[in-house]
Amino acid sequence: MQDTNPLLKRENTHRLKAIPFHLFKTEHFLPAIKASLEEAKAEVEAIRNNPEPPTFENTILALDMSGELLGHVSRIYFNLHSAESGPELKALAQEISPLLSQFSSSISTDPKIFERVQAVYKAEVEGKPKPAIPEDLKDKEALKAAERYRLIERNYKSFIRGGALLDDEDKKRYTEISMELSKLSPQFSNHVLQAINKFELHVTDPKDVEGMPATALAHAAHTAKLKGKEGGWLFTLQPASFVPLLTYCRNRELREKIHRANGSKAFNDEFDNQDIIKQTLKLRKEKAALLGFDTHADYVISERMAESKENVQEFLDRIHKIAMPAALKEVEQVQDFARELDGLDELMPWDFGYYSNKLKEKLYDFDPEELRPWFKVENVLEGLFIVAEHIYGIKVKQVDDVPTYHPDVTTWEVHDRDGSYLGLMYMDLFPRDTKRGGAWMTSFQSQGLHSDGLRRPMVSIVASLTPSTPEQPSLLRIDEVRTIFHEFGHALHGLLADGYYSGLSGTGVLWDFVELPSQIMENWLYEKEALDLFARHYETGEPLPQELLEKMIAAKNFQSGVANVTQVRYANLDLAWHTTDPESIQDINKFEDAAIEPYRFLPIVDGYNMSCSFGHIFAGGYSAGYYSYKWAEALEADAWSIFKEKGIFDPDTANSFRENILARGNAFHPMDLFVAFAGRKPDPDALLKRDGLI
Repeated sequence: MQDTNPLLKRENTHRLKAIPFHLFKTEHFLPAIKASLEEAKAEVEAIRNNPEPPTFENTILALDMSGELLGHVSRIYFNLHSAESGPELKALAQEISPLLSQFSSSISTDPKIFERVQAVYKAEVEGKPKPAIPEDLKDKEALKAAERYRLIERNYKSFIRGGALLDDEDKKRYTEISMELSKLSPQFSNHVLQAINKFELHVTDPKDVEGMPATALAHAAHTAKLKGKEGGWLFTLQPASFVPLLTYCRNRELREKIHRANGSKAFNDEFDNQDIIKQTLKLRKEKAALLGFDTHADYVISERMAESKENVQEFLDRIHKIAMPAALKEVEQVQDFARELDGLDELMPWDFGYYSNKLKEKLYDFDPEELRPWFKVENVLEGLFIVAEHIYGIKVKQVDDVPTYHPDVTTWEVHDRDGSYLGLMYMDLFPRDTKRGGAWMTSFQSQGLHSDGLRRPMVSIVASLTPSTPEQPSLLRIDEVRTIFHEFGHALHGLLADGYYSGLSGTGVLWDFVELPSQIMENWLYEKEALDLFARHYETGEPLPQELLEKMIAAKNFQSGVANVTQVRYANLDLAWHTTDPESIQDINKFEDAAIEPYRFLPIVDGYNMSCSFGHIFAGGYSAGYYSYKWAEALEADAWSIFKEKGIFDPDTANSFRENILARGNAFHPMDLFVAFAGRKPDPDALLKRDGLI
């Protein structure tokens, strides 16, 4: 099969070297992984046994470029695992993940390879001054020299964190732990998806959906038809389906039913994730202990901007101290309003979104649903690319000759202002049963040096937005538009990468810095100067009325206290899981309730458990790192204040952000990059000021 396996073919005649998704079948993946794994092992073995003295080129760079085919195949597999996979493809993860984990551990724990890496580190980095960011960012040689230093440093540290200093017995156990963890993550994710796919709320009585917007009902009716239901409306646990129900449906019983279902995914059901959580926590704790750390959080945060869990806790506590009193007042205001409006004496979680929206309408004469006609998905994409062109001078053009893995996926070429090719972007925006929920940006190919020279990136944006129906195009909620802007910010971090070594390129930065490019992109969505470029009514072409825009901006900080405390709650729950001895955690639900109690402003709901579907920390890259969203948001609020001061399309500010942040990837420490852009260190209170809390 190796000769005919399309995943292993190196020749690619497509003009963009695009991935031939149309040729791949499930049965191709495991043989391709195994064959490319053998090739990667041979490449590493050649580095290991090189008789020449270790140098940057024959050791650090050789390691960075080894396993190119394996990386190519595995990225395709895991991206499809998340975005487009049936049970058979998903099941392969239980075999593929341990193979890759074992291979990775075999490198980081190999004493001969580490000896070579350490020799280069001592010769070129240890005791040497860290290169500063060149004043002239067009000085490619100076940048390359700085990247060289950083790549050596990062490789050396990754070996230490990968078990290089352990004795043989501990190395063996480290590898076993890594392999076990690699199986648990996809299991957790699959359970959540199965729970989402199983739940259906079929409603046939029109009285039950009173208050629901026509757009949401059209979507629900279309879903019912697709699922073979006899009339009525079908609601699911996809955000595009259940969020409008919780926000608008007058039927409190239905709101409660879907809220309870969403809040109990993979908890005490056939897809229960409690044992997976317990196993994961114990293995993470043991792995951290092997490496000399007290907790998994200590291990993770030691390689972040924040540097220590104490710094993270101090940061979160500061937000909590300021935001919690505001949040309690906001909740009390909603409770009073619900009592006045409907005689409701106890505000429950399934009531909060509904009455908050009603209160927003009263206070600002504004309902976000009013905005949908101005945000048809095709117009949003066109507008997003126009805004990006105004900021960075880039041009995004849809192309139809690139193979995709699903008919919903669209493809886009991105070019710089001088016409040079920047990269290829896939967009996969609508929900389906074969895709996990949520939204994310991912990469099929990073920018930087490959075996055939410098390559440009291939990135992808995946989401679960409101789809079109036969009767109506896809009209987006404002939070869905924000999602597209957010993920495109991540995509720009990949597309505008301008490094030399792919191991330092694009979004591969310290994790609490990675959300800065995505979150800053959201700001343009709330600026008249940007919205005037694209927000047009999908039927009349009328621009977004000034009055509606002013209402949207006025309501932007509505319940900012609640929003901040909610994120702090998630971050502290994450820290609690990863700073507590797992042996002391007997009851998953009781532990969660105790951990979030200081951040709670609504009554406890029996049977609700967030952790069992908290994919960010148990199936993603955010374990002991969920705080990164708020951390990066604080950086973003400060960075955005500079854009606001200079002008949101000011070319000098935009070019500085592009060259110092987006283009540099992980070539320098994030603090150095921020200072290079802003001319100073970040203002720790910028976020609280922006949200109107101080």
